[in-house]
Amino acid sequence: QKVFCIGHNKTGTTSIEVVLKDFGYKVGDQTEAELLLDDWAVRDFRRIVQYCQTAEAFQDIPFSLDFTYQAVDQAFPGSKFILTVRNSADDWYRSLVRFHAKLMGVSGTPSADDLKNFPYRGKGWIWRVQQYVFGINELTVYDEKIYKAQYTNYNEQVIKYFQFRPKDLLVLNLSDP
Repeated sequence: QKVFCIGHNKTGTTSIEVVLKDFGYKVGDQTEAELLLDDWAVRDFRRIVQYCQTAEAFQDIPFSLDFTYQAVDQAFPGSKFILTVRNSADDWYRSLVRFHAKLMGVSGTPSADDLKNFPYRGKGWIWRVQQYVFGINELTVYDEKIYKAQYTNYNEQVIKYFQFRPKDLLVLNLSDP
């Protein structure tokens, strides 16, 4: 039985990783998983499913992205899923922008060029994430409306997918006592 944390990045996925490790789960290597981004973009889940053989619990990209939870649910029947959320789409958006700005060492909102040139996981990787996940371009990068709508729609889709399987999905807001 596998455990997949499928919440969007910046919803407490790293905290969930720590908790899962504390509970004794072998958690998948995040670097290796993030390098499967381009497989996810073309909806080729073969290497992602193969990667899932390496551990018991997984979080972050590609597990925080559309379609992955359906693919791993089919590949690993009986698995459990954790959807981490923030108090609001506003909170999530501000956290994402703040994190990226700090990561890249820029003040304010990072630009498309900042994203394209940042070397994390290879030059342009963060830019590709924004394009693949949010459908943005140079003019719409960090467009609040686009990002918040995607975050909200994703969470709603996950909840709807598991609506008749409530024991398989835990929705967790880490800021909720």
